[in-house]
Amino acid sequence: MEDFEMPRGDKLILRGLKFHGFHGVKLEERKLGQKFLVDVDAWMDLRKAGKSDDIADTVSYTDIYRIAKGVMEGIPYNLLESAAQLIASTTLNKHPQVSAVRVKVGKPHVAVEGSVDYLGVEIIRYRSRDA
Repeated sequence: MEDFEMPRGDKLILRGLKFHGFHGVKLEERKLGQKFLVDVDAWMDLRKAGKSDDIADTVSYTDIYRIAKGVMEGIPYNLLESAAQLIASTTLNKHPQVSAVRVKVGKPHVAVEGSVDYLGVEIIRYRSRDA
């Protein structure tokens, strides 16, 4: 059972971000790299932006995209958990109006016996507890 409540309310949604990175424990993963899929949700109050129609009253999707890209195409990590954590913590640190962030990182090409869309991790971090 999950011991947390999923945030409610407004959020920015980024889906199906694709990056080539070198994360993983195996030597082949570090040498050749592979494709990673990333989804990000960033909870924040979007009422002001909805009324003003002004980009200054929200967070640009491209800012969060750049954070994810920098992590996924940057320094290699052994674990997807570490990459997801860095995306979440950087988003919270750079954007104080974001109250919570959910990051999903998937590997579509994994060496398992059987067919899968992807294997990965999903984390959620809250400003009050985790920033």
